Amino acid sequence: MYDAEHGDNYFNESSFSEKNVRLGFIRKVYAILFIQIGITAAMISLFLFVDEVKHYSNSNPWMWILAFVLTFVILIVLACCPDFRRQSPINMILLMAFTLCEGFLLGAVSSHYGRDEVLMAVGITALVALALTIFAFQTRWDFTMMGGMLFVLVIVLICFGLLCAIIPSRVLNIVYASIGALIFSAYLVVDTQLMLGGKHQYSLSPEEYIFAALNLYLDIVNLFIFILSIIGSSRD
Repeated sequence: MYDAEHGDNYFNESSFSEKNVRLGFIRKVYAILFIQIGITAAMISLFLFVDEVKHYSNSNPWMWILAFVLTFVILIVLACCPDFRRQSPINMILLMAFTLCEGFLLGAVSSHYGRDEVLMAVGITALVALALTIFAFQTRWDFTMMGGMLFVLVIVLICFGLLCAIIPSRVLNIVYASIGALIFSAYLVVDTQLMLGGKHQYSLSPEEYIFAALNLYLDIVNLFIFILSIIGSSRD
């Protein structure tokens, strides 16, 4: 952008303003993401360390069904309805409701594993997510154009998962979980660069902070689930 009257100063001020907006957007996204992770960690801890919660959940399967349906419905609303995810406070209410339902489901899943396995998966997920985030911030490679290819890989992963369900095998489960962890590791890099904007080919609007936080949260959650599955299958 160049203005004949203001010259280079106009360009510099505009670039500086855009950079400030993008930095504020990134800070907002990570603040929301850390709140989501904190809520999820608290829900998982309840299932791991409070036996009454685990037993009550196991004896009331309707809670799982309700949480799954609500998670699916809220995810569709946030993903497909821009007006809802951009309008405050309804966007935050929907996101926190989604996080609570997802935390409940993750807690129920984690209760079927040993505490050491879950804590190990949490630690590995945290390290991997941190390393990938630093890589996405620092690298000059642009991964934002990989979204279509990753979507195809997710479809293949789902088909492979159906095969693993039909043919139970510990080796197949480890392979399936390993491929899933790799795919969602790539998704984490892509979604981080979409949030960063700058010189990347594709980027999210600063108004889409809820959508950006949701994407990163789902990437980390799926990465945790697959890592937990790898650890559990390797120990069985």
